[in-house]
Amino acid sequence: MGSIGEFSCTVTMWDGEYTVKIDHLKTLNYLPAECQQMQVICDRISRLRENENLEEAARAVLKYLGELKRPYLNAFEEELLSFIEQKTYK
Repeated sequence: MGSIGEFSCTVTMWDGEYTVKIDHLKTLNYLPAECQQMQVICDRISRLRENENLEEAARAVLKYLGELKRPYLNAFEEELLSFIEQKTYK
């Protein structure tokens, strides 16, 4: 979620919230289903990052996954994220 003002907006990302000028945003032309997919991935990564006991290696993987320039995870990336979730929420 986020909020939009006259000259700026607050954007929620995988690693926190940011206030940016509207001029600095660009459209990604993703389909609604792709946007929803990105939101699910973002939520999964954000929940994991809240865990104080998360290993540094896991944090590095989450950073990598959060910075991908596409709206989906490939099969290997999905396995990595699922593995971290399994180890974190066991």
